Amino acid sequence: MHKDNNFDFLRFLFAVFVVISHAYALSGVNESSEWFHQISNGQIVLSQLGLSGFFIISGYFIFQSLQRSKSFFSYYKKRFLRLFPALFFVLLLTLILAPFVYKSEISFFQNKEVYSYLPYNLLLYFFQSGIKGIFDTNAYHAINGSLWTIRYEFSLYVAIGLLYFFRNDFKGVRILIAAVFAILIITYNFFIERFAGSSILGMQGYHILNLGTFFVCGSLLASFNFEEIKSSILLIITIIVFALAIYFNFYNYIKHIVFPIMVLLIGFAPLPFFSTFGKIGDLSYGIYIYSFPVQQTMIYFFDLNVYQLIIYSLMVSIMFGYLSWHFVEKKALAYKKNFLKFN
Repeated sequence: MHKDNNFDFLRFLFAVFVVISHAYALSGVNESSEWFHQISNGQIVLSQLGLSGFFIISGYFIFQSLQRSKSFFSYYKKRFLRLFPALFFVLLLTLILAPFVYKSEISFFQNKEVYSYLPYNLLLYFFQSGIKGIFDTNAYHAINGSLWTIRYEFSLYVAIGLLYFFRNDFKGVRILIAAVFAILIITYNFFIERFAGSSILGMQGYHILNLGTFFVCGSLLASFNFEEIKSSILLIITIIVFALAIYFNFYNYIKHIVFPIMVLLIGFAPLPFFSTFGKIGDLSYGIYIYSFPVQQTMIYFFDLNVYQLIIYSLMVSIMFGYLSWHFVEKKALAYKKNFLKFN
């Protein structure tokens, strides 16, 4: 994939959105106080916007990655190297730092949750957000609540990976994705109450439908080679529709169509400064997985208000994002072509 686009910047921006939203919840301030929640008439907070953007972009480029993969194994190798090395290191570092913020009548090394924290979270579907005795005095007790989304993303990797066996029938694949997208849109808009409370492998029905629809829309647009569309008029129209949806309170009904188109049009727009943003690295995943424990630690040790927490946690999280990319993620991705060549 060529890098003449703005997606590194967009992913960075979406990660920042998540950090800002979490600062409210983790400092004990109701999310209704967040400025975007207020201007959107309570329809959405920045973290929701950020997660939606992540899944749209992921759906688009994961579909393209599947199309380029030389084998089924090659596809999963790339997905594993993108997610798990960085996840392993953030979990390991968390456990190393955990004794310094641990307060409990039970000894740290006698606490069974200490030993299950890393393997359960690496297995994804046994998600363990915290360890009793760590951050129990904080407004929110989890160590790393951000990690809940990874199992949803990985599940979507698995689902779309099944298309590998039909990838030579490109027209058929496109029709299949369009049909799945239509089913998801109808289900989300008309039957969400029926499925919202259900769960599969610990994943909530609402999030499967909501995030899954964004992901599938991204994949559908990728199947139509959406990057070839260079239309300033279409971008302006989608921005106007997005703004009107926010203002007139109908964003929830059109978000799975309008927001993906807007994000991808901005991503592929010829914007020189933003297209070179990625030269410092793709910091978004590192920011996302480190920011939550960074914020929890700051709240634990310092009496910060929500705005101080936003500023300081962003600074530290960006630093961790940079280190994670250059010393873990980038090095892991280098093995895409050199590790276990079974393709």
